Amino acid sequence: MSLVISDELLQAADMTAEELLQEIAIVLFQTEKLSLGKAAEVARMDRLRFQQLLASREIPVNYDREDLEHDLDTLKKLGRL
Repeated sequence: MSLVISDELLQAADMTAEELLQEIAIVLFQTEKLSLGKAAEVARMDRLRFQQLLASREIPVNYDREDLEHDLDTLKKLGRL
C-alpha cells in the first residue's frame, strides 16, 4: 500500500516528508502498534538512530523478543556470536 501526502499538507504542517515519517513512526511505536525495528523502518532510519531520536524526546524504549532476535542475527552476520 502506498500513501500519498501532498506538498500542501507538508507545508501546512511545516514539515519535510522525512520528518512526517519520523513522527508517524514515533506514534506507532509509542502506542505499541509497531516494534522498535519496524518503527525504525517506517522512519527510514537505522535502529540506533531511531533509538537516539526517541531518547532525544525522552521516550522509553521497550526491548522485545523481535529486537533481541534481530540483534542476534546481526551479531551472527558479523561473526561475533
